[in-house]
Amino acid sequence: MKTITFIGNGNMALSIAKGLKERFKIEVVGRDMAKLDTFEKKLDCSVEKHLLYGFDTTDKTIILCVKPNNIEEIAQSIQGTPDTLYSVLAGTSIQKLKECFKTSAIVRAMPNLAASVHHSMTTLTGNSSLQEEAQAIFSAIGPTLWLGNEKELDIATALAGSGPAYLALIAEALADGAVKQGLKRNDAMTIMRGLFGGFGKLIQEQHPALLKDGVMSPGGTTAAGYAALEDGGVRSACIDAIEKAYTKATKLK
Repeated sequence: MKTITFIGNGNMALSIAKGLKERFKIEVVGRDMAKLDTFEKKLDCSVEKHLLYGFDTTDKTIILCVKPNNIEEIAQSIQGTPDTLYSVLAGTSIQKLKECFKTSAIVRAMPNLAASVHHSMTTLTGNSSLQEEAQAIFSAIGPTLWLGNEKELDIATALAGSGPAYLALIAEALADGAVKQGLKRNDAMTIMRGLFGGFGKLIQEQHPALLKDGVMSPGGTTAAGYAALEDGGVRSACIDAIEKAYTKATKLK
């Protein structure tokens, strides 16, 4: 069984590892052994744990899950040249990764937190010779899409990488609206979760506009609520959110 080595033990590393643990052996590298022990406990499977300083990456398949502003320090702390480096760092360019880790076997990947339940939408770009392997690895946590360049990946970061936060905001707001009108909180949350579960399946097969038209009857309840969303600028706010997140990603380089 192939070993995947995570450098970093935060939420994203844990989410991806949860999706990969059934197909791969997991190795994790970090600064604090107590935190590595916690990582192993949350992952609920045995992992090899190593402290960062002096760790030898030679011939290893690395998934880099650290904060973008820490990569120089990380690169100086480890030894060797990895066989393959997968980076999930938002906005950190392949050129920057090459300079730090002295390898051209690099793929940038942008999964999201749904990796932990095998439903991440992961976008990838980088060394084209690694495309097949990259998609084989990340398909363990959900669907993948190989993109043609880093600009497209940065846009995808704003959409799929950050998207769970946007949808969580909408989900919470819809449930709050139901509570405001008198629905019990637990019932509102149960209904909201059922809504998102069913919608997730429908959106795989139908265009959003067709789904909207299929629900919105003339002069009906959906039309009234939809008009309120338009009045509140929800559509333009979503478009602006992608622009702001993409712009932020480009500034992280």
